[in-house]
Formats: sequence, structure tokens, C-alpha cells
Amino acid sequence: MIYSDVYKIASDRLKEAGVPEYQLDARLLLEYVCGTDYNTLLVHGDREVSPEEEKKYNELIEKRASRIPLAYIVGHQEFMGLDFTVNENVLVPNQDTETLVEEALREVSDGMRFMDLCTGSGCIALSILHYTNDTTCVMTDISDKAIEVATANSNNLGLSDRTKIIKTDLFPQDIDEKFDMIVSNPPYIKTKVIETLPPEVGKGEPYIALDGGSDGLVFYRRIVEKASEFLYSSGWLMMEIGYDQGQEVAELMRNAGFHEVEVIKDLGGNDRVVRGCLYK
Repeated sequence: MIYSDVYKIASDRLKEAGVPEYQLDARLLLEYVCGTDYNTLLVHGDREVSPEEEKKYNELIEKRASRIPLAYIVGHQEFMGLDFTVNENVLVPNQDTETLVEEALREVSDGMRFMDLCTGSGCIALSILHYTNDTTCVMTDISDKAIEVATANSNNLGLSDRTKIIKTDLFPQDIDEKFDMIVSNPPYIKTKVIETLPPEVGKGEPYIALDGGSDGLVFYRRIVEKASEFLYSSGWLMMEIGYDQGQEVAELMRNAGFHEVEVIKDLGGNDRVVRGCLYK
């Protein structure tokens, strides 16, 4: 079969399965299998697709039709202009989360040391490290498998000499040092809401990285309560939030002694990050 016909059949299959961006995903998977690019579909739609390519492509299309996230199928995701290895053990890096990295970069100076809680793939910490000089980071996660992914990404990006990755439930237990900043994208989805999410998220991504308890604020309370023990005076705490959690998280931070507390919107106009500075 030719390239354009194979793409059309697959696109229709994904549409039938309810995949939101079915045409885009069909194209990206075809390019992944054939080693081609967008120009191929536009200009070389009559390119022959070998039986081996077609077989592999159809297998991947069926995975996507079952609502496995595209990033898990191809094994990587772009974030902040960098390429991150991902699998079912970590959240897929999301463009909205880039807002957190961008806010952190406003305050991080060369040579600073910061901590990333619930690091997952490591995309937040490693992006900050990549775009700064001589900064170092302690990255934590409770999942062994997530730590494997973060470690692989740290090595792939040549940043392993500037990272320390620790298995722990949020804060390190045996570390006696202060940081200039703490960043985190903790679990923040209300437990009862998870089952209503699109299958790619609610059933595809790791539950442990989604569940924020009955009100979605469990991890924010824990982080805000202990953050001052790990921050220098004038140190920053920045966290990603759900679209409807800005004021509640901001109030938690103010009550804990943080100043200059702000709620930052993402490019879609939704509340996305709460940031504040600690004065001791």
C-alpha cells in the first residue's frame, strides 16, 4: 500500500476509537515507523509502505486505539525543547508544566541548589539544570520505576553530575542542607475525579502520580508544612496546581509564612503555578 492510503485508514481507525487528535497521532506514528517526516505525507504520499512497516504500524495504531498515550508507545516526549524518555511509570511531560519551569528560571541564578519533589521523569528539574549554569538539584520520588526513568534522562542529557536522585516520600529523610528553591508537580487530582478523566490519563498514567486525596490538596499541605525546613531565607517554593486550586494553595502558603505569593496562569489562561518566597 502507499503511504497516504495507510495513513487514511489508520486515521479513520483512531477517529472511530475516540482518540482526540486522531489525524496527528496517525501521522506521528507513521513517521515513527517509517523514519519519515511531515513532508512525506504532503509531497510523497505515493511512497510504498513495506509489509513489515505496515504490520508494525497497524500494531501501534491498535495500541493507540486502546487509548495508550502516544508518548508511551514511542517511548519519548518533547518538553522545553528537550527529549525525555517516558513510559507507563511516569506522567507524560505536559506543555502546561512548562509554565512551572519558566517561572523557576525567572528566579534561579547560576550556582544555586534546588530540590524537585515528585520528580517523575525528571523533566522539570532537568530542564532547569539544562538552561542554567552550575546549578545542582536533589530530585525525589517514592517510585523505584520513576527513579529509573529520571536517572536515564539525567544520563541522556549529560546532567548526572549535577543531580542526586533519592527514593523518598517527598522530602529526604537524612539530608542536612538548605536549598534556594523547591519545585514540585505533586499529585493533585481529587480521587473521585480520576475515573472521569480521559482514558489516556485516568487509566494510562500512573495512579500514584495523580491521586491528590479527597480534596486534591493532600500533597500541598505536606509540602508547605515542611518546606521551610529545607529552604534558605528568601528561598522560593513553586508548585504546579490544578486549574481550580490556585486560591486554596496560595492561602496554604501565606499561612505558612510565605510572601509575594502569586498564582500564575498557563498559556491557556488557566491557573497553573503558585509561587512564594520564604522570609525567616
